[in-house]
Order: sequence, then structure tokens, then C-alpha cells
Amino acid sequence: MAPSYIQPAARAVIFDGQGRILLIRRGDNKQWALPAGGMEPGESVTDCMAREVWEETGLTVESSTAFAIYSEPRFTAPTRPEAQLLTVAYRVDEWSGELQTTTNETDDARWFTPDELRSLSDLMPMYLETIDDCLAMRGSGDFVIK
Repeated sequence: MAPSYIQPAARAVIFDGQGRILLIRRGDNKQWALPAGGMEPGESVTDCMAREVWEETGLTVESSTAFAIYSEPRFTAPTRPEAQLLTVAYRVDEWSGELQTTTNETDDARWFTPDELRSLSDLMPMYLETIDDCLAMRGSGDFVIK
């Protein structure tokens, strides 16, 4: 099915002090993912990212940097293939709060090393691509546009 509308969205790659990356297990499709979601009226894309992080993890974003924009037609919403995403991805290095492993939207949340997450068969491919882009950007400094 070809996308029929565009959904502005944001996602976050959250690191802990040991270089691990936080993934959430979505409640709707039971797959591992980055904290992410669609913008709501009245918020900026940065506000969207911070809200989604809080809703899905209980963490408060203190400092973040946008590192990528994903807009190609192959990027569709996980549960709505008719929605083409226009997503801004953020690297989150500073956050506060206590991780909530289950929320209204998630069934689990865990920290993974970059090597560990490669062995997850149920990690959505677009999120692995975002993680790879974030790790590459940390070394190069180049903003990613796809």
C-alpha cells in the first residue's frame, strides 16, 4: 500500500552513562523500538520528542540534539502503512527521572549495548537504521537526511 498522507513525527536515541541505548517494546505490535511518535497540534517537533520519551519511558529530556530527518516514502508508521513519516531524530544524552519499564504505550523498556541490539529479531529495521545513523553522526558530525 502506498502512503496516502504525511505524519510529522519525532524519535529519540537515548544513551545512558555506559553508552547503552534505551529501547521500548511497543504495546501494540510487541516489537522493540525507539521512543517515538507523531506530533500533536500546538507542539514543536522537539516538544513532541520530549513528550513521547516521557509517555513511553517516564524520563524527562534535559538536553538533546537533532541529528537526522527521515522523509523517504519507505518510512511509514509502524501500525499505519498509509502514513508516510516525516521524522526528526534526536540524540538524548542528558535526561532525568526513573525509567518506567511499562506504561500505557509500552510493555517493556531496557538498555542495550549496540552489539546486543543487533541480535534482536523484533527490532524494527527503521529504528536500527536510526541508531546506526546516530552512532555514525557522533563520529562524523554530519547531519543525516534521508
